[in-house]
Amino acid sequence: MTEKLFDSELKVMDVLWREGDCTAKHISDVLKEEVGWNMNTTYTLIKRCISKGAILRSEPNFLCQALIPKEAVQEAETNELINKIYDGSVDKLFAALLGRKKLSPEQIKQLREIIGELE
Repeated sequence: MTEKLFDSELKVMDVLWREGDCTAKHISDVLKEEVGWNMNTTYTLIKRCISKGAILRSEPNFLCQALIPKEAVQEAETNELINKIYDGSVDKLFAALLGRKKLSPEQIKQLREIIGELE
């Protein structure tokens, strides 16, 4: 990923990740329904994503295609959070997350499986 995407730009990307390639008009219609944005706002954000290399625009009909997968953005955002808030320490992040609420036996089992896959 070349540049960081802001929360508003991630809303545009989320439509593409959920629905696949679609027109700018469709993205605008979805975001008008979901967050109340007008067409100009959405088109401005789409153009920002294009300039950042996150979306490819093609014709006809201003067809938009996500150039970066959601997983890449999730990884970058997670790394930024760990570095900024938890001094780069994954254990501090986990301790903070696990200390927030009591986990069910099923959630604990799932976490053990995830950790087992990492070993």
